[in-house]
Amino acid sequence: MTKNSLLGELVAEFLGTMILILFGTGVVAQVVTSTDGSAGDHDSIAWAWGIGVTLGVYVAARVSGAHLNPAVTIALACFRGFAWRKVLPYSLAQFLGAFVAAAIVRFVYADLIFKVDPHHTIKTQGIFSTLPGNGLDGVSIPTAFFDQVVGTAILVFVIFAVTTARNAAPLANLAPVVIGLLVVAIGMAWGANAGYAINPARDFGPRVLTLITGYQDALFDQHGTLYFWLPIVAPIIGAVIGGAMFVHLIERYLPADEPLVAEDAK
Repeated sequence: MTKNSLLGELVAEFLGTMILILFGTGVVAQVVTSTDGSAGDHDSIAWAWGIGVTLGVYVAARVSGAHLNPAVTIALACFRGFAWRKVLPYSLAQFLGAFVAAAIVRFVYADLIFKVDPHHTIKTQGIFSTLPGNGLDGVSIPTAFFDQVVGTAILVFVIFAVTTARNAAPLANLAPVVIGLLVVAIGMAWGANAGYAINPARDFGPRVLTLITGYQDALFDQHGTLYFWLPIVAPIIGAVIGGAMFVHLIERYLPADEPLVAEDAK
């Protein structure tokens, strides 16, 4: 079988991430700009993010492996033989996909955003990027950091579990659904402290977009503390921890006479 070109892989990562963010930021925009609360709530946000992940993975899986997340890409390079030379290009493609998706949402929802927040403040910044406590007081930076480490460790640990053939993983065409449900579950269980970014591209791409489209405080949290770095650094640390946990606590005990990773997951 002919290997995919790097360009094709990057296009797939760009488009898969774009689909993910279109659904994710789109649903948050719909909920936040709904003045009567009729356009959804926390549960609809969690479900739409998960569905967005599933659809993004279906878009890109057979071409690039559908990482859609720099933290996942780094974990795959650490533990699954993914080429380190591709880590930066993949991460850039993911960032650009998230940026373009956020730009589309920003444009389409511009009127409603202006209606509820004409000065583009913290009130609607959360449509695009995460904040400690989802913009409310009471969550410290260390708590938000640890939250993102834990959430991303769970994400990568389970991704490894459902893409490892020796682990009785679901068939390749069902893995995206399971991963989407995983993101729904993380959103419902780990969304309060820091908005479950669990993906540097998902947060930084839209954050940069808002910075250049009127949100002057986009790099900061609601208290004026520089915050953009946290949803980048903490998920990467969490991803490496989650990958290491699976490799050393589960994978080493799996049957050795079967292929390690399903062909479609490579």
